[in-house]
Amino acid sequence: MSTVGRPEADRSRILRVSGPLVEVGCPAGVAMHDLIALGADRLPGEVVAIRGDTATVQAYEYTGGLAPGHPAEPLGVPLSVRLAPDLLGGVFDGLLRPLADSGDLLTTTGGPATAGPGRVPWPFTPRVARGSRVVAGAVLGEIGGRVPLRLLVPPGLSGEVGWIAPAGEHPPDAVLAEVGGREVRMAQRWPVRRPRPVARRLPAEAPLNTGQRAVDLLFPVARGSTVAVPGGFGTGKTMLLQQIAKWCDADVIVYVGCGERGNEMADVIEELGALTDPRGGGRLAERTVTIANTSNMPMMAREASVHTGATVAEYFRDMGLDVVLIADSTSRWAEALREFASRMGELPAEEGYPAGLASQLAAFYERAAAVRTLGGATGSVTVIGAVSPPGGDRTEPVTAHTERVVRCLWSLDRELAYARHYPAVSWSESFSRDAVALGTAHARAGDPGWAERRGRVARQLASADRLADLVELVGVTALPPRERIDVLAGRLLREAAIQQNALSPADAYSTPEKTAALVEAVLTVIDRCLERVDAGTAVDAIEAVDFTPLLRARETAAPAETAPVAAARDTVLARLEEAA
Repeated sequence: MSTVGRPEADRSRILRVSGPLVEVGCPAGVAMHDLIALGADRLPGEVVAIRGDTATVQAYEYTGGLAPGHPAEPLGVPLSVRLAPDLLGGVFDGLLRPLADSGDLLTTTGGPATAGPGRVPWPFTPRVARGSRVVAGAVLGEIGGRVPLRLLVPPGLSGEVGWIAPAGEHPPDAVLAEVGGREVRMAQRWPVRRPRPVARRLPAEAPLNTGQRAVDLLFPVARGSTVAVPGGFGTGKTMLLQQIAKWCDADVIVYVGCGERGNEMADVIEELGALTDPRGGGRLAERTVTIANTSNMPMMAREASVHTGATVAEYFRDMGLDVVLIADSTSRWAEALREFASRMGELPAEEGYPAGLASQLAAFYERAAAVRTLGGATGSVTVIGAVSPPGGDRTEPVTAHTERVVRCLWSLDRELAYARHYPAVSWSESFSRDAVALGTAHARAGDPGWAERRGRVARQLASADRLADLVELVGVTALPPRERIDVLAGRLLREAAIQQNALSPADAYSTPEKTAALVEAVLTVIDRCLERVDAGTAVDAIEAVDFTPLLRARETAAPAETAPVAAARDTVLARLEEAA
């Protein structure tokens, strides 16, 4: 909406500037969440409140230089982002504006909110004929690339195909079809705060394999589910999320660095660019969208970045793909909400956060789902959000509210992290509400013992933890024989099966087959230890056995190998027989 030709009295003017909060005179027709171009530089802002003839605008850029009386132009559209296949492999800020390289993470971006990436042609193959009748979500054609992409009929559009582009390479902004008299382009725009429509939501029942044994074995997550990863400073949140981004079996990764340090995000981008994709070769970055809104960038762009990430994830989900959205971290997003709420003069709730924090967190995580798309395909968005509680206090509002809405919790333990146990996922403070459904899924897939195996490991670890305090008081030699074996079993499970080496090519990633083989090997050895004790073998003799082959099997076996694990198990079993 241009101000050219309008009377001066009808034009919006800035009334007050307080950091990212800008108040402007509200002309007729301005609605909530509309974009406003602020000042001569046309800084992007979004209407977040309207009181009488005054609109409160949330600015997404540094507002230094703005002053009362400067122009403010309503654009008449909500905050929207450009969605296209060329997002894959790109690095963007919180408003999905491209960053040239990781060096830009150390500066703010500036520029209009409508900028887009380079216009590199993409191969297109039509899949419908002229004159065909199509509905919203129908596949018009396929777009080449390492990830199978599709050109879909946009939501809300249906009718007869009046024209379809021939096979060949086309730039993303080219018109590729005409449906019901309207043009359909490869690139499209969508409001970030409006979830994309689906035919229906499906039960989240298929496992998302992350390659991290502590997660896949004890606290598994389903495709389309939600996860929170709380942990204090130094507990390995970023490392765990990076490993999941590298190794999980999703089709597309959307990584949102929300308020994190610029050097960490630069490292993430550099590593993703250097890694070979385990799913078919090429660079891992080619199926990753990175949204970087670091701690030195404008604070309120953090608030938009998580919604931007969800919108990008839903765009690829609608193509029938499985997408993982990683937000690191939602605590920094909540801090931006608190900062803006205090400037608006809202009554603070617990620890100064706005009263609507719980509902805003729930609205974000609710965008995760396994769905039947409008075109009849199945896709999913799985949301994994890191939480950074100050001082590791899990009772603080962001952590407490997040735990109530997510399906899985991977709580990171400081003591495990300081003991160099990776991943430092606490088996006593974490949970997975997806485990029962996934046990059924594993049984259907040919692993009926998965649920029992998981339950036994959890019970064995709980028993070892229960005895740990007693061992510190009286020593392990004061315990009865079977309880001494429980202590030994806890150590074997932790070091041989659950712990991983994120820097080892053989152990950074573990297939479900290798994970099952390691756990079965350890449980078999534990059973043999109990049999020897019951048969009268001295516990001291069993504890003196060299379990090193079993402990090293996770690094001697390749990610998909099970034979070296079986060989290590047999070696230890033979040594137990000799100890008898």
